[in-house]
Amino acid sequence: MSDGAISQDEIDALLSGVAVDGLNSSGHVGNGPSYHIDIPTLQKLAEDLVPKLEENVNKYTGASFKVETPVVELSSRDKVLARLPEVVVGINADYNEGVKGSHLYILSPDFSLKLFALVNNEEATEVDDMVLSVVSEIVATHISAQINCLDAKLPGIAYATPESVNESKAMIMFPQGDFVLFTYPLTLDGKAYTLWECLSGDASEKISNALGGGEAAAAAGGDDSMASIGMDALAGMGMSGDAMGAPAGGAMPNMQMGGMQPNMGMPNMGMTGMGNMQQNMGMGAMGGMGGMQMPGNMGVNMGMNVPNVQSLQFPNLATGMNSGEQGNIGLIMDVFMEMTVELGRTKRSIKDILGMGEGTIIELDKLAGEPVDILVNHKQIAKGEVVVIDENFGVRVTEILSPMERVNDLS
Repeated sequence: MSDGAISQDEIDALLSGVAVDGLNSSGHVGNGPSYHIDIPTLQKLAEDLVPKLEENVNKYTGASFKVETPVVELSSRDKVLARLPEVVVGINADYNEGVKGSHLYILSPDFSLKLFALVNNEEATEVDDMVLSVVSEIVATHISAQINCLDAKLPGIAYATPESVNESKAMIMFPQGDFVLFTYPLTLDGKAYTLWECLSGDASEKISNALGGGEAAAAAGGDDSMASIGMDALAGMGMSGDAMGAPAGGAMPNMQMGGMQPNMGMPNMGMTGMGNMQQNMGMGAMGGMGGMQMPGNMGVNMGMNVPNVQSLQFPNLATGMNSGEQGNIGLIMDVFMEMTVELGRTKRSIKDILGMGEGTIIELDKLAGEPVDILVNHKQIAKGEVVVIDENFGVRVTEILSPMERVNDLS
């Protein structure tokens, strides 16, 4: 961005709620928190929904669509964008009860126009509000079928009223971070179509767990990690697994302390009660060592530096960013802001202004053909060139100001 402009990839990132400095809208690095999502469980859910999807589409259209085996995978915005046409139809139907999370369906304009033509027995040349209405109704039947499958495990699950748009794919509001992508292939008269479904990570995790997947793997992973932490901590105390001689059952008889040397006058002193060892080993008494009590200053007098062993506390990584923080931007998406295009400016004395009349020419500070300024709430955000659309003026955006330029403009 040495020239002060933002690349197209960065513009797409801004439009999707991801900042150009690598931070997301919550100020955290990366794609957000990790989730324990059992993909095979969601794959089975998608396959169970195939007959219902096929039935509902054919009932609405009167056609004979064939729904092939769906594919369920973990994906991201960039991966999905690579598969989509430049313009798509997006239907947002976020889950808001029972499960909360972003829920998006995507269709190509061709598929949308085909569905409209079959339902209304007439062709449409472009995707308008009528087409979007028909597509939304068909998608709503699939969401209802999905809820019926989940209601037994997630009572009260519900979704918001679907909102449809026909936009450039870069303008579609995808779920934040990594999400689950359902791909439903459909065919009619030898022509292939696709229905994509994007489900946010938090909603996918809750649904897969409710269906019996993900929890066992997450629990197993937690046990392994705690076992590893425990062995590392013991190694730091000078104790090895071989020295402890611990059998598979977990008991640890005759454990030797590597910090106690034979010349200490206490050879072969075993610790028969590891569970009784106090945390204040550095200065306090150590109980359970064969019934022998050690004075608080014994370790110092014997030249032994006993470490102060405490439980290791790990931060809860899952609380770093919640779905509410990620979705806060959605609360203001329908707020209107004043956008103006400025041809140029000039300063004149009060005398000159009062002397203006019909036919007066005002010279501006912009050269002919120079880009005009695009302002939002009187703050410049971009530059563009003037165009004529039918009989109306318009402006084509040619440059987005860098964040640094916009910050400087505020000062």
